[in-house]
Amino acid sequence: MITAIVFIKADVAGIPEVAERIAALDGVSEVYSVTGHIDLIAMVRVRRHEDIAAVIADKVNKVPGVSSTETHIAFQTFSRHDLESAFSIGI
Repeated sequence: MITAIVFIKADVAGIPEVAERIAALDGVSEVYSVTGHIDLIAMVRVRRHEDIAAVIADKVNKVPGVSSTETHIAFQTFSRHDLESAFSIGI
């Protein structure tokens, strides 16, 4: 699975609606409203690199209210949650 972290600048007046539209797109697993110089962060999870462009360029960027995006591709995942579940003995 390939994970892309997408920083999104959106029309401030419509952030909740923009977030809901993006969250409904295939390939988008979560959308977070955040503070700082960006408005939203979307987590995109796809099987092939080609699918990243299909989700971000063809879908996310075309959502009304999205003014710009910046995409970061994750190389590796580090998560305490994942380690705990891997070593769980089912108690």
